[in-house]
Amino acid sequence: MTYVFVAITLTIVYLLPRFLKTIPAPLIAIIVLTIAAIYLNVDLRTVGDLGTIQRSLPSFFLPDVPLNFETLQIIFPYSLALAIVGLLESLLTATIVDDMTGTESEKNKEARGQGIANFITGFSGGMAGCAMIGQSVINVKSGGRGRLSTLIAGLFLMFLIIVLGNWVVQIPMPVLVGIMIMVSIGTFDWSSFTYLRKAPKADAFVMLATVSIVVATHDLSIGVMAGVVLSALFFVAKVSKIKIKQQITSGKTVYTVKGPLFFASVDHFIASFDYEGTNQQIRIDFSSTQIWDDSAVGAIDKVMLRLMANQNKVELIGLNPESKKLIDRLAVHQDPIPKISTH
Repeated sequence: MTYVFVAITLTIVYLLPRFLKTIPAPLIAIIVLTIAAIYLNVDLRTVGDLGTIQRSLPSFFLPDVPLNFETLQIIFPYSLALAIVGLLESLLTATIVDDMTGTESEKNKEARGQGIANFITGFSGGMAGCAMIGQSVINVKSGGRGRLSTLIAGLFLMFLIIVLGNWVVQIPMPVLVGIMIMVSIGTFDWSSFTYLRKAPKADAFVMLATVSIVVATHDLSIGVMAGVVLSALFFVAKVSKIKIKQQITSGKTVYTVKGPLFFASVDHFIASFDYEGTNQQIRIDFSSTQIWDDSAVGAIDKVMLRLMANQNKVELIGLNPESKKLIDRLAVHQDPIPKISTH
């Protein structure tokens, strides 16, 4: 009967809107099928089987915990995970709703409001919450567009708990499952399959790895963290490709560097120079690159020392102000610095 009720729920939520749009189809499905389950005495899991509902408003109180560093150590990891998951799901929900309604939401304002609300609710025994994809999509598909719909949803939820609590616990779980299946189908980005075929292999791998980790661990924060780390690694591998072109102009050997110079590209940078020549005038042109870190400065130091060891005259040209400032501050070997040209 569980599968029967799920099937009937899906039929109602998909077919009824074609004939009646004034009342949300999921609400009709919940009311009708709850009455049917009670009247027919069908053996189904209900909301009440998952826990009890206290038919009262929360009261204000201070958490009865010691306010010391040990308490902070205990709650901080969970707080951090909740904050990450809450912000991620809220921003994802906002993006989905923006796409559905063709509007732009203020993400920073939503995040601040969520943080303030979660802080206050802790003083009434409440749990931290965030924007929910399922409820938001149901709200939008049911015709809700403004903030009034959110307020009414909260007030109606209070009405259900305090006044109709005895009825709410009798709602069959298969009905709610059917509604969430509809929400899942509606919110799933089916173009992802097309994107996987067209996207760069690194991006596709990150997407699949993130989804797999979330499904395997049931922890959105772990999946997202893994996805961020993988994306960073692939990005570093991609941008670490540096090109160095050698040419002889007016008796001078000019090395033109193209691409960002940082810790991941210094090995190729060092290996690209000819250290066998002697008594040459050498220019290293950095006009098409940016020096990012101390590893890059160390690599430039090493190259210049090896070239100057063979009585070569070395000049750095084309450095932008940021790169020159970094070299002036971090370069170990100071002799070449006066010969740097920024034009």
